[in-house]
Amino acid sequence: MRAEDPRTIRLDEYRPSDFLIDTVELDVRLDPTATRVTARLAIRPNPEGRADAALTLVGDGLNLVAASIDGADLRPDDLDVSPDQLKLANPPRGPFELTITTIVDPSANTRLMGLYRSNGAYCTQCEAEGFRRITYFLDRPDVLAVYTTRIEGSKAENPVLLSNGNLAETGDLGDDRHFAVWHDPHPKPSYLFALVAGDLGVVEDEFVTMSGREVALKVFVEHGKEDRATHAMESIKASMRWDEQAFGREYDLDVFMVVAVSYFNMGAMENKGLNVFNDKYVLASPETATDGDYANIEAIIAHEYFHNWTGNRITCRDWFQLCLKEGLTVFRDQEFTSDMRSRPVKRIQDVRNLRSIQFAEDAGPLAHAVRPNAYAEINNFYTPTIYEKGAEVIRMLKTWIGGDAFRAGMDLYFERHDGQACTIEQFIACFAEVSGRDFAQFLRWYAQAGTPVVTIRTTHDAEAKTFTIEATQKTPATPGQPSKQPMVIPLALGLVGQDGDDLPLVVDGAPAGPVFALTDETTRIVFEDIATRPAASLFRNFSAPVKVVSDVTDEELLFLAAHDRDPFNRWQATQTVALRKLVADVAAFRAVRPISPEPKLAEAIGRAFDPAETDCAYAAQIAALPAEGDVAREIGENVDPDAIHAVRSLLKADIRDRLAGPLAAAADRLAETGPYSPDAASAGRRALKYAALDLLSAGGAAEGVERVFALYKSARNMTDKVMALHALSIHATPEREEALTDFATLYSRDPLLLDKWFVIQASAPLPDTLDRVEALMAAPGFDMRNPNRVRSLIGAFGSGNPTQFNRADGRGYAFIAGVVAELNTLNPQVAARLLGAFRTWRSLEPERRARAETALRALAAMPDLSPDVADIVNRALGG
Repeated sequence: MRAEDPRTIRLDEYRPSDFLIDTVELDVRLDPTATRVTARLAIRPNPEGRADAALTLVGDGLNLVAASIDGADLRPDDLDVSPDQLKLANPPRGPFELTITTIVDPSANTRLMGLYRSNGAYCTQCEAEGFRRITYFLDRPDVLAVYTTRIEGSKAENPVLLSNGNLAETGDLGDDRHFAVWHDPHPKPSYLFALVAGDLGVVEDEFVTMSGREVALKVFVEHGKEDRATHAMESIKASMRWDEQAFGREYDLDVFMVVAVSYFNMGAMENKGLNVFNDKYVLASPETATDGDYANIEAIIAHEYFHNWTGNRITCRDWFQLCLKEGLTVFRDQEFTSDMRSRPVKRIQDVRNLRSIQFAEDAGPLAHAVRPNAYAEINNFYTPTIYEKGAEVIRMLKTWIGGDAFRAGMDLYFERHDGQACTIEQFIACFAEVSGRDFAQFLRWYAQAGTPVVTIRTTHDAEAKTFTIEATQKTPATPGQPSKQPMVIPLALGLVGQDGDDLPLVVDGAPAGPVFALTDETTRIVFEDIATRPAASLFRNFSAPVKVVSDVTDEELLFLAAHDRDPFNRWQATQTVALRKLVADVAAFRAVRPISPEPKLAEAIGRAFDPAETDCAYAAQIAALPAEGDVAREIGENVDPDAIHAVRSLLKADIRDRLAGPLAAAADRLAETGPYSPDAASAGRRALKYAALDLLSAGGAAEGVERVFALYKSARNMTDKVMALHALSIHATPEREEALTDFATLYSRDPLLLDKWFVIQASAPLPDTLDRVEALMAAPGFDMRNPNRVRSLIGAFGSGNPTQFNRADGRGYAFIAGVVAELNTLNPQVAARLLGAFRTWRSLEPERRARAETALRALAAMPDLSPDVADIVNRALGG
C-alpha cells in the first residue's frame, strides 16, 4: 500500500481559523522584477478559534522587507519568517493592524500563479492558493475581508490599472507614474482578489438591472482586437438578464469588467467584479472563430458571471466544498445555454462530455468523490468530477424534488447564507427544509466515488396486464472505497406503446411517476393496465449520472429512436445500438471473425439527413457515432485502441456506402448561401453539413475528400474552414497536406488560429502524428511557457488521440512523460493537467499497460518533483 503524502489535508480535521481579517489595504507598486506590495491587515482573534494560538500566515516564495504591528516595527526575533511562512508566537489578543511589505518578481513567475507579467501586462491568478505568492496571509476561503487596493504603475506601460470592486480614486504622480484605488465593499476570500495592469483597449457598454441600477460594462483586450470582443459583451448582458429572470440574482457593483489575457492556466476566473479570461474565451469574429468558439464564449462568460452569487457572495468554507461553487455554477451555465440555444442538444453535449472525461476518471486510479475527504494538492482537484458530476448532482436534486421546490430552495440558500463561507450540508439543508425530504441518503452522492451501474430487467405479464421493471444498483470499488452504499437515483421513465405514444403510468391503482427514486440495492416497480409489451424509455433526459445495463432489445431501441417523445432518449437509443455493435465488432475483430453489417442502424442514422428534419443541430448529434473513448469505456478492460479505431472506421464506411445519396444531398442542401451568423440555427446547419461530409469522406473515400477539400478552399467563414481541415486531417491524402500548409500560411500570425492548427494535427489518428507533434514543438509559434500552446499541441495529443498516445511501442507515453518532466518546474499546474492522459491506463491490454506504467514510474523516480505532478503520479500508480 502506498504511504500517504505527508502534505495530505483531511476534511475531518477542519477547524476554524484562529484569527480573522476584517479589512485588507493593499498598496502595489508595480515593477517588472521588483514589485513592492504593502499589506495592512486588520486582524482580530476568532471567537471560535483557540485563545492562545500563534498567528501563522502562509507565503509561497516571498521576500519579506518589513513588518509592523499598530505602527511599531517588528524585530527579527519577534518573527519566525521563511519564504513560505510568517509566524507570530505571541500576537496581540485583541484587534490589531499588521503591516507587511514584500517584494515579488512578476517577470520570473512562469507558474502563472499569484502576480505575473506576460506580454508587458501584469495579471494575477489567486485561486486556489496564489494570493500567498503576493503577500503573507490567512490564505483560506473561510477568511473573508473587505479589500481596498491602491495600484501604482507607469503611465506609458500600464495606463490601465484594475482591481476588484468600484473605482474610488485616480491620480497622476508625475515622472510617468500614476495610481488607481479600487474598493470592494463585499467581503471576499483572498482567492477572489485580482489585479490587472497594462496597455489595453476597451469595449464599453452598460446594463440596467431589474431594480433600475446602471452598471458599466467593460471588456479589456489587446489593442487592435476590440472588434473581436462584441460577442463577449453581448454574452455578459445576456447572462445578467438571465440570472435575474431565472434565479432573481441582481448584480451588486457599479462596474463589471472582463479582461482577456494570452497567458493563463485556466479558462477564466471569477474574481469579484474583475473576471480574468483566457483570451480564447473572449475574442471572436467570423473570420477568426468557429461556431464552437462562439458557443464557448457565451457559456464561459456566463459561468464566471454566475459565480458572482454562487461562489463570490456565497463562497466555500474550505476547498473540500469546491463543488458547492463549481458544480452549482456549471449547472447554472448549462441551464443558461439550454435557454439560449437548444435544450436537447445542450443536454446531449453535456452528457457526451460527462461520459468521455468524468466517467473515465471515475473508472481509473484518479477517481474521487464529488467532495473528497482528503487531498495533497488542491490544484489537482479542479476535475471533471467536481465540475461536471457536481452539476449532475444538482440536476438530480432538481429532478427529485421538482422545479418549484428547487427554486424555493435556491432562494432560501441565497437569503440565508449571503456573505458566508458554506458547506454542502448547509446548501442541502435549504432543499430539505422547503421540500420536507430527508436528504441523508442523497448526500452519498457527495461522499462516494465511482459511477453507479444500474441493471434493468423488464418483464411483461400479458394475462395480468402488468409490466415490471426491476432495477439493481451497484457502485464499483474505487481507490480508498472498496464498498459502497445504495444511492438515491432518480429514474425518469416512460413506457411507449405500439402506436408510439406514452402509456399512462399506474402503480398500486393510482397514477405514478414519471420520476421514481431508486433507493435500495434492488427496486421493483410494477405498472398496471399494460395490455401489450411497451418499449421502456429509461432515465429520460439522463435523469442520473449512471451507467445503464438493460435488457431492452435493439429492436425496441430502434423503435424508441423513431418514436420516443423524449429527445435525449431518441438520441440515446441510436447511440446504445451503435455502441453495442461496436463492442461486438471489436471482439470479432480481435478474434479474426467476420463483422456483420447492421443496415437498421444506418437507417436510423439516415433519418438525421431527411430534408424534413428541421432541428439540424439535434440531427447532427443523431448522426455522430459513439467516440472511440465511449467504446473503450464500455469494454472496460483489456482495451486495444487500434482495434476500436479500426472497427469504428469500418462502421463509418459501411454507413457511407448505404447513405451516399442522402449524405451528398444534405451536404449540397446545407451549403452556405448568405453571410455568416453564429446563431444556433445557422450553427446547427453547419454541424449537420459537417456530419454529412465526415461520413462521405470516411476511410479517405476520394469523392468525399474532394468535396471536403472544395469546402476548405471556398469557405467564407472560419467554421467551414476548420471543420473541413479537421475532416481532411484524419486521412493521409495530398489534399490534407495542401490544406494544412495553406492554413499555416494564412494564419500563422494569429495565436488562437495557430492553436486550432496544432489541435487538428495533434489529434490525427495517423502513424506519423507523434513525429509531426515533436517537429511542431520547434515551430516559431509554439511556446512551452504558454499554456494555450501546450494544451493545443501536447494536450490534444495526449487526451484527444487514443491510438497515437496509446501507441503499441510506448512512444506516446514516453513523450507525454518527457514534456511533463520539462514543465515540472516551469509550470507544474499545466504539467499535472497533462497527466490526465494516463487516467485510463489500467484498463489497457497488458503490453500497453506495462509501457504506460514504465513511463509513470520513470516520472515518479525524478528528483524534485513538484507537489502538483507528484500527487497525480503517485495516485495514478497507487490507485
